[in-house]
Amino acid sequence: MTGRPLLVAAAALNAIAALLHIGCIVFGAPWYRFFGAGEGMAQLAEAGSWQPTLITSLIVAVLATWALYALSGAGLVRRLPLRRTVLCLVTAVYLLRGLVVVPMAAFAPASMTPFVLWSSAICVAVGLVHLFGVRGAWSQL
Repeated sequence: MTGRPLLVAAAALNAIAALLHIGCIVFGAPWYRFFGAGEGMAQLAEAGSWQPTLITSLIVAVLATWALYALSGAGLVRRLPLRRTVLCLVTAVYLLRGLVVVPMAAFAPASMTPFVLWSSAICVAVGLVHLFGVRGAWSQL
């Protein structure tokens, strides 16, 4: 199996994450709270601060760019600069973010909230989709 279907799935996962972040901008504090952005971000959103919107917009831009690179890796959009490098870095970011739970559990067990656990599991899963997609498409990247 080539990596193309997995890179398409990776693009879709990145796009879904971007859309969920847009939902935080649109729906405000309840969404920031639900998705674990922290009470500080939720309170800033409630107060009408521009900071949560700016920060979340930057995250949306990054996730959308990652989706575009995954589509490029799958051959569905034109070849983007540094495609192989960017896809490897995206994979590493997801896997490292997901696996940070291991040292946290050892050195800061009080920080092991349900949000930390499920968000880490999601990041590992998305990282593995990227990893196997990149691995399968390596010769075409």
